Amino acid sequence: MRPPRATYRLQFSRDFGFAAAARLAPYLAKLGVSHVYASPYLRARPGSTHGYDIVAHDELNPELGDADDFHAMVAAFEENGLKQILDFVPNHMGVGGADNPLWLNVLEWGPDSPYAGWFDIDWEPAAGYLAEKLLVPVLGEQYGAALDDGRLRLQFDAARGEFAVWAYDSHKLPINPLHYSRVLGDAHPGLERLGDEFSALPGWRPQVQRRAHELKAELAQVVASDATARTQLEVALQRFNRPPRDALDSLIRAQYWRASHFRVAGDDINYRRFFNVNDLAGLRIELPDVFEHVHRLVAGMLRDGVVDGLRIDHVDGLLDPLEYLTRLRSLALLPHAAAVPFYLVVEKILARDESLPRDWPVEGTTGYEFANLVLRTLTHAGGEAALTRAYVEQTGETQPFGAVVRDGKRRILRDDMASELNVLARDAARVARQNARTADFTRNLLRRAIRATIACFPVYRTYLDARGALADADRSRIARAIYAARSLERDVDPSVFDFLESLLTGDLVAAPRSGFSRHAALRCAMKFQQLSGPVMAKGLEDTAFYRYNRLVSHNEVGGDPSALSASIAEFHDANLQRLRATPHALLGTSTHDTKRGEDVRARLAVLAEMPERWSRQVTQWRELVAAQSAQLGDRNLEYLLWQTLVGGWPESGDVDAFRLRVRDAMIKSAREARANTSWVAPAATFETALNGLVDAVFANETLRKSLAEFAAGLARAGHRNGLVQTVIKLTAPGVPDIYQGAELWDLNLVDPDNRRPVNFAQRAVLLDRALDSWRRNPAATVSELLDTAGSGAVKLLTIAVLLAHRREHAALFERSDYRPLVAPPSLGAFERALGDDRLCVAFRLHPLASAGPVSMSLPEGTWRDLLTGARLDTELRFTGTADELPFMVMIREGPRAV
Repeated sequence: MRPPRATYRLQFSRDFGFAAAARLAPYLAKLGVSHVYASPYLRARPGSTHGYDIVAHDELNPELGDADDFHAMVAAFEENGLKQILDFVPNHMGVGGADNPLWLNVLEWGPDSPYAGWFDIDWEPAAGYLAEKLLVPVLGEQYGAALDDGRLRLQFDAARGEFAVWAYDSHKLPINPLHYSRVLGDAHPGLERLGDEFSALPGWRPQVQRRAHELKAELAQVVASDATARTQLEVALQRFNRPPRDALDSLIRAQYWRASHFRVAGDDINYRRFFNVNDLAGLRIELPDVFEHVHRLVAGMLRDGVVDGLRIDHVDGLLDPLEYLTRLRSLALLPHAAAVPFYLVVEKILARDESLPRDWPVEGTTGYEFANLVLRTLTHAGGEAALTRAYVEQTGETQPFGAVVRDGKRRILRDDMASELNVLARDAARVARQNARTADFTRNLLRRAIRATIACFPVYRTYLDARGALADADRSRIARAIYAARSLERDVDPSVFDFLESLLTGDLVAAPRSGFSRHAALRCAMKFQQLSGPVMAKGLEDTAFYRYNRLVSHNEVGGDPSALSASIAEFHDANLQRLRATPHALLGTSTHDTKRGEDVRARLAVLAEMPERWSRQVTQWRELVAAQSAQLGDRNLEYLLWQTLVGGWPESGDVDAFRLRVRDAMIKSAREARANTSWVAPAATFETALNGLVDAVFANETLRKSLAEFAAGLARAGHRNGLVQTVIKLTAPGVPDIYQGAELWDLNLVDPDNRRPVNFAQRAVLLDRALDSWRRNPAATVSELLDTAGSGAVKLLTIAVLLAHRREHAALFERSDYRPLVAPPSLGAFERALGDDRLCVAFRLHPLASAGPVSMSLPEGTWRDLLTGARLDTELRFTGTADELPFMVMIREGPRAV
């Protein structure tokens, strides 16, 4: 199995399906990628814009096209030399609505459902009223109000012979067949007989569901063929659905589900969710039956060569990632079938001092850490102190970023995920009670200790497994978190933290005759690991990143906004480490999850080279909308607005369309920050004021002109950063990934802005023109494209030329070494070498702070620049003029002449 040359991410939706992707194949082949990196395209909930809410892992998504459309897409890819990597979702499924047959079966049959154990459901929760019931938090109002208002209605599916309560005509809540007799009554002989048969279902064990299916079919037949039966059934339904609806309430209370207001989930949810999203339920993929069902279709795709690799979504959500990945590598799912080799990467967010576990059988991560490394390398270290002063002066915010993260995580555990914390504390208390020395550690004490520890956790999670194995680095991280947590909960007895540390490291049951159940202790610790990751994600990515706005380009998935810059030595060390450990990991600079497009971040990084001017400019802009600013009353959020405006300001196109995009992005940012509004409780007055401020900015001619001029200057420097970022991605160790549309300047804002339609026809025309011109006269073409850099064609040409070189010199990029080169402080340079095949890359850093000519010595040989065709011998020289590329990618043509 050879690694991909380069991947191109496509976001599938009902507006961009299999047929649309097939039409792109010639363009993607000409661009030079080897693999289409597809967003999930298994059956998702209707209208899904991302595909992560899968409701059937064994079907393709019909909204993207039928089987013929899919096979035509596969054929088009193959005809153009393209393979596929599929984004795969093993951690959770979409629930709610009426589309997930597994979930509906669990709602109908409760713990007796064959799928009850497939989802991570607590059938004996601390909330006693939910014993053997599943909380279904789908209501937008209190249960009683929804009942009184007729939002809950009993309905009959005539085709299937089934009864269900429908909430808002959207969410199907099946009635257990044992209770059908309540509805069928005795007014019609045929219906009465069937009601009696349904009541007798327990006598059919273990074939209860099979018998219920037969009876449903018979009920459908009776109702379809007997007009009197239909009439009597309609009368019965009216009896349940008309006020006062006491009969409907009684029927609902007898079911295995409990419909509730969505806010109840934070306290009483009794199934594991994807983060705090109620309509994404966690799967127990560690169970063999679940694993086989979820992977059967994709296993066939891998075996048949339809798919060449997988990207595993949210690997940290799994109970035991190593066990899952090991099983995935041996994927066959057919008797006597051999597993096939395939490319495998995981969505894993690494902290700055964290590495991917060495025993994971994967090619690497999806590249969040690479994106942040490059951005910090492009950010001038000398501006950090001044940017901090500007932030404090403009907003009054002084809280360190680490404290903002801790507060965010504690808030998530208090509000959104309190139920998960309660369950974990209950399980920890059960373990503690097994031994006299810890029997007095109550659930409340352990809850406080666990909450403080998770708040202080330095990484998303650790990886203790069912064998009790734990890496030394994880042991150290647990110790650090426990140490910090003690200071947050000083009135909790220290011995509670001692117990918790011993539990989380596995030391509690490491020795024989510990007095504790080994299974219970290790499982509790592993469930802690499943909780710490989502809390980090929500507290860091979806709270702190919207509250700490010093330089928002660095508020990125996998990033650390407290560290704005990286030295060139750190850059080289990271590349060398990747080459040694995961040489074929993905290198991403924009993804469907990034908060801002890669070129928005490249622009904003330039602010570190002009912090004083930036702060003065913000002060002037604020004065021009002082009334609206005062009405909003949130200077921190307003500071985010100014960065959003200059980072994403369009170089051409509809400025009013940009205004609407900014409005949407700012409302999302405000709700995520949860300082003055939120998703759960939107504050209409505040959000109106926020929209008013945005509109006032665009309505003020003086301000709009000033913003456009400032943004234009920022964009010119940002182009240079963006090109350097692109070149590094295409030449450093790893597999470059291009997010859809980002082959031109990527000025997307936070999702769903980055899922807007892409004008591929425009890109295809630009690529043809650029390549045709470049083949005739490389230097003149590059100069011309730099003069019109706003079109993004210079970035497009750079990608195409470098990917063509990767295609022609595949072994160099797959197996070569990496050699840092000595260069002046304003340059970065490295060499890739495999025998006589050598590539030298040099790039300028900090376009404003390091302007002017600069040079460096080249390795021995005669070199030719791939983009311009220029030949160099002993020295490389950048003049610093506007008509010059900020990088050189050179190939060695032969030894230096003597």
